Amino acid sequence: MQYFPLFIDTVNLNVLLVGAGDVASRKLALLTRTEANIHVIAPEVNTEVQAYADKGRILLSQRSVVQADIQNYDLIYLATADDKLNSELATLATERGIWVNAVDNPAFCRFITPSIVDRGRLVVAISTAGAAPVFARTIRSRLETSLPQSLKPLFDFVADKRIEVQQRLTKTATRRLFWERFFDTNGDRFDARTLEHYQNAFNHIVSRGEILLLDEATPVELLPLAAMPLLQRLDWIYSQESLTNELSEFVRRDANRGGLPTLSEISHEYEQGTRMLIVADTQKINQLKAHFPVAKHLRPGAI
Repeated sequence: MQYFPLFIDTVNLNVLLVGAGDVASRKLALLTRTEANIHVIAPEVNTEVQAYADKGRILLSQRSVVQADIQNYDLIYLATADDKLNSELATLATERGIWVNAVDNPAFCRFITPSIVDRGRLVVAISTAGAAPVFARTIRSRLETSLPQSLKPLFDFVADKRIEVQQRLTKTATRRLFWERFFDTNGDRFDARTLEHYQNAFNHIVSRGEILLLDEATPVELLPLAAMPLLQRLDWIYSQESLTNELSEFVRRDANRGGLPTLSEISHEYEQGTRMLIVADTQKINQLKAHFPVAKHLRPGAI
């Protein structure tokens, strides 16, 4: 993974954009949707950039950029038509410890801006590491059609209820079960029944856990799609050997990990509501299946 995805808090973020042509306008269309402080420097300004300045959304300096401008910013975008100038300023910014993006020149980019699907608090970022931005836009168009606009008010509703849930449900695991129940029943809708689903979720929190069994020889890519949500809800992952990279990509990343527990430990954790995955050899899996009839055996094409 060459580029690691990060989400930056834009409150009080200081951004410099050098250039005010069509490329700069496209960057501003995104940046002005954030809460960042934006300064644009360019000797010539197009109508779109001027409109942002007239509205007071950006600070506009209509002049040529100088080296002294490359300081005291958190992010810098270089979008001039002069590649030599862009590369010189990018090098200077990097030397001064400022994250810089020279548009359409990955060699001089400390960061890149992904293709974005915006649903308010839910933001999806897509990147091909600069290799195929056209295909990234194709993926974005698919997501735009599959993620409904109702997600924006839905997540505003959820954010508004988080403090109440924390006060009523003091345990982290219980809160996670609550939200899983809520989203299982409500889905991605925001309508007259959303509040009802929220209130009902307090009354349907499962107290017992879940035991998932996986033979260590099973190819992860052959598991059924129905297994994916189960793997994303795990509290613990127990295994005889280190997890393969392929399996690590499918399971909940912040789940606890450890060696194989005893039968009594498994029973105790199950009664306490722990959701666990046990990865072991065929003999051990068969023993656990016999001892725990409630366990779900994950196999190619079946659960």
